[in-house]
Amino acid sequence: MRRAAARLAAAVLAAGLLLGSAGTALAEEARPTADPSAPTPTAPPPGGPPQGSGPGGVTVGGAELDTRGTVVVDGAPPLPDEVVAPGWLVADAGSGAVLAARDPHGRYYPASTLKTLTLLTLLPLLDPAEVVEGTVEDEAVEGSRVGMVAGGRYPVSLLFQALVMQSGNDAANALARAAGGTDVTVRAMNEVAESIGAYDTVAGTPSGLDVAGQSSSPYDLALVFRRLVEDPAAVALLRTPLAEMPAVGDRYPGFQIHNQNPLAGTPGNLGGKTGFTDAARHTFVTAAERDGRRLVVSVMGTENTPSRAADQAASLLDWGFAAPAATEGVGRLVDSAADVSPLLPTPLPGPAGVAAPPAPAVADDERSVLVPVALAVTAAGIVVATVVGVRRAIVVVPAPVSRAPERPGRPRQGPPARGPRPPRARPPAPGAGSPSTRP
Repeated sequence: MRRAAARLAAAVLAAGLLLGSAGTALAEEARPTADPSAPTPTAPPPGGPPQGSGPGGVTVGGAELDTRGTVVVDGAPPLPDEVVAPGWLVADAGSGAVLAARDPHGRYYPASTLKTLTLLTLLPLLDPAEVVEGTVEDEAVEGSRVGMVAGGRYPVSLLFQALVMQSGNDAANALARAAGGTDVTVRAMNEVAESIGAYDTVAGTPSGLDVAGQSSSPYDLALVFRRLVEDPAAVALLRTPLAEMPAVGDRYPGFQIHNQNPLAGTPGNLGGKTGFTDAARHTFVTAAERDGRRLVVSVMGTENTPSRAADQAASLLDWGFAAPAATEGVGRLVDSAADVSPLLPTPLPGPAGVAAPPAPAVADDERSVLVPVALAVTAAGIVVATVVGVRRAIVVVPAPVSRAPERPGRPRQGPPARGPRPPRARPPAPGAGSPSTRP
């Protein structure tokens, strides 16, 4: 972690110059937080998930995405009947145009689809050759695990494979340990989410196990996965068919792990990530490329009947490839936080004599740990942004007419100006099963 921070520290200066005062204003906006000390949620919110928003309440990606219902691009074929999830989104991964969505900014529990953010955060920071030793805590982690054992020695590259291929919560914990610990990693994940404009996402764990306040949205999962499939190294991980877990002395033989992406092998699939917990229900995010066109699809909060989350995603991919390619969409996936215009309205008068709550104090010893971490994380966001495309200028244009009823007091964001984008059965581990499932 120190080496990664040192390599990236120089980029922090560039980050400050690029973001300037606008970046500072965005960073100062209060965001929801997870609360690991609160009771663990065991079911979806009874009234449905809250709706997320960006700085100042702006709808990230465009005004038409401010809806709890369904929006569809003009001229598209009818949506598939089997798509019954309460939250989903399909978008062109190249242009960023959102072709259709339902409750795109609903803040659902993400389950193991949150591991896509873990991968996006840690892939540029960790040395793939670094070896991490398994611990007793890895063996006892809740939910799905790949089968790490105490004393085993696992390269980071293999742990990344275990993270995405078999949704190993033990692998997630081991990778977080290599990056400086769970708290450090979760902070980094939240910083990366904010840097790419994923304001609905709140990470509370590196694995996606349910924590009060943890969330993501169909829009944000698509943002994260779009970033991943722009990175050939990430695509190689997501598409790895099998890997070998090493033997540990004479006590544990080695075994193979297989990719659990339900859409592996389907036409042009670039990878997928499943998730399930009692609170999240079934979640899935995937991408595919056909005839030079890439689409990304996310599905959240659904059941496996009458159609699995992955099957609903497959139907949306087929539908999306049949939809018009040259379209502005009903919104767009932003390229970074710099594409999100706060459009802050004049503050409404509050109760007389009531001051804003002070920011929580940070102890000196905590600050000494967080400062280098914050530098590394901020730099990581800049490096990722540099790799995947040129940051676009913030251009405010008149907002399109929403297909959803107007919501009083909610500022609208029109889409920014567009520009070109640069191009063998293994022994079952205890508790293994659906990704992120608590026993």
